[in-house]
Amino acid sequence: MIPEEKRRSRAGAREWAGLAVLALPLLVLAMDVSVLYLAAPHLSADLRPSSTQALWIMDAYGFLIAGFLVTMGTLGDRIGRRRLLLIGSAAFAAASVLAAFAPTAELLIAARALLGITGATLMPSTLALIRTMFTDPAQRSVAIAVWMTTFTAGVAAGPLIGGVLLEAFWWGSVFLLAVPVMVLVLLLGPWLLPEHRPESAGRLDPLSVLLSLLTIVPLVYGFKELAHRGPGLVPLLALAAGAVAGVVFVRRQRRMSDPLVDVSLFGNRTFSVALVLLLMGLLVVNGVFYLVPQFLQGVAGLSPLRTGMWLTAVAITAAGASLVAPVVARWWGPARAIAAGAVLSVAGFVLFIALDGSSVPAVVIATALVTAGLSPMGVLTTDLVVGSAPPERAGAAAALSETSGELGVGLGVAVMGTLVTAIYQAQMANAPGQAGETLADVVALEGTHSTGLLDAAREAFTSGINVVGGIGAVVLTGLAVVAVVLLRPAEA
Repeated sequence: MIPEEKRRSRAGAREWAGLAVLALPLLVLAMDVSVLYLAAPHLSADLRPSSTQALWIMDAYGFLIAGFLVTMGTLGDRIGRRRLLLIGSAAFAAASVLAAFAPTAELLIAARALLGITGATLMPSTLALIRTMFTDPAQRSVAIAVWMTTFTAGVAAGPLIGGVLLEAFWWGSVFLLAVPVMVLVLLLGPWLLPEHRPESAGRLDPLSVLLSLLTIVPLVYGFKELAHRGPGLVPLLALAAGAVAGVVFVRRQRRMSDPLVDVSLFGNRTFSVALVLLLMGLLVVNGVFYLVPQFLQGVAGLSPLRTGMWLTAVAITAAGASLVAPVVARWWGPARAIAAGAVLSVAGFVLFIALDGSSVPAVVIATALVTAGLSPMGVLTTDLVVGSAPPERAGAAAALSETSGELGVGLGVAVMGTLVTAIYQAQMANAPGQAGETLADVVALEGTHSTGLLDAAREAFTSGINVVGGIGAVVLTGLAVVAVVLLRPAEA
């Protein structure tokens, strides 16, 4: 028999239907990231942006969504999470229409920036509402697993849906995908989603908002530049500026009675350890996501379509592992479930160490093991972060979780990408002819190179992947130990 008090705290049909509504914005955000890469050649041919404008079309969204997550998460705690979600959904739909029909590159950049700002309202609002709607820990874990699986499904489905639209319509059609989905959120949200707003909600501090932007945006920019161009003065200055602004930001929050971010949350060991595990897990897995498509196309010689088809299996594996995570955590506890997943990922990284480029199934199996092991970490650490924060701070906690994820993505691409590039260039330093700075340079001019040079380039890139496998195995072993040592006492 379930005690009466626990029965009252468990979510019912209304809450689970509300979860479906909360999953819709996440699906749009996931597809928005993946379909733009498909649309890029089409919009470039139509709008003819300069090289700088083309980069801003791609990056404006990511910079601003990362920069505004903390602000929007706290704003939801102040004005109401459902209200912010509905406002953000309407604004995201409007910005999507603006992007779809942008007549110039400048207007498209502006629309992408608006999409980033409005998109920052969606993820922390949905995650904070899950915290409000699902007070039972077991149900909340399942809800977060479904929420994260939706994002994985969106990333996988985006290229397929986008490809169909681009075959039949113009490039702007990929942005219009968001409009009917957001309309559905606006229609169903007021009916199915509860409102949550503390009685004594304070006002946002504009200086804290500015300092948070001056912290996050330079950090994300610096990591991206390190990944694309390697070490240089500009990215290093950006990282230094972000770090300095971060120190000033934290000191200001400690002095304020109603801060933008309650830094006392970091005094909760479960909260802090879960954030670190989330960041490091996303760092290594996104390094893999960045490198494996290059390997499959540049080393294994697959077409983009065949690469996408192989990686669909990885996405399905990740989704399945996310959904299973709450069940495993119920049996073993979150700490041991996270540690067991990390050990599974270690097995995948060991396969990367032995990779020689001759077998496509081998690299796909290795990638699937890494993602299957790290998916439970993403679900369970997110649950721990949101669940360990007070209900009135759920929006801020959700925003910190998402910001940690954004930094993990940026760090993964920067660290792993820079490492593989350095190894590649070191091995190709004495190669005959014009080897180029990357494997893509050699593959792009394949007909003008000797077979020996192309083979050498592929071998050099594979050597970089082997080293990444070793580093990933060491990092994941460390994360497994951290989870068992530092999280298990919190379960007692």
